[in-house]
Amino acid sequence: YSETGRPSIDPELMIRMLLIGYCMGIRSERRLCEEVHLNLAYRWFCRLGLDGAVPDHSTFSKNRHGRFRDSDLLREVFEMTVTRCIEEGLVGGEGFAVDASLIKADANRQRGVPGENGLPPNIVNHAAREYLEVLDEAAFGAASSATPKYLSPADPAARWTSAHGGQAFFAYSTNYLIDLANAVIVDVEATTAIRPAEV
Repeated sequence: YSETGRPSIDPELMIRMLLIGYCMGIRSERRLCEEVHLNLAYRWFCRLGLDGAVPDHSTFSKNRHGRFRDSDLLREVFEMTVTRCIEEGLVGGEGFAVDASLIKADANRQRGVPGENGLPPNIVNHAAREYLEVLDEAAFGAASSATPKYLSPADPAARWTSAHGGQAFFAYSTNYLIDLANAVIVDVEATTAIRPAEV
């Protein structure tokens, strides 16, 4: 390796930090790095010890938005966990439940554009490209012929919804398949929140 540049980071450390962020509701990468630096329990979970270096938030962000986003690594970790639960007898396999929850998208509700107009032609961001690539998939629009009321240029796959009875917002739907024996989630999929297409 070159003598210049940042040192490499163990992918296991990155995954452990992501798990802390997801479980503890820490959405900011800068704050997550600060919390792991200060909190002894987090340091223990990340196997850093008292003097281990915490990655810089910018390096963490680039890896999360680059390597992790373009791979199925986190899905593989999830499936390995489910497999382990099955091996340990925690999954009964006889009774299942399906549940969906709305997750608020990180999209400004004030910047939405009318759905019948479609996205502005000058939108070329990563989220818009991803949206256009999966537009025909059932989970992201093809399941419903309904035209969305508003689209978010920043996150076009998010859908405008007022399902909670309050102010409308852009959201996704997370769908869980849960084994009833020990309430183990055996599958999860994020989809566009298309209320008319739900069964």
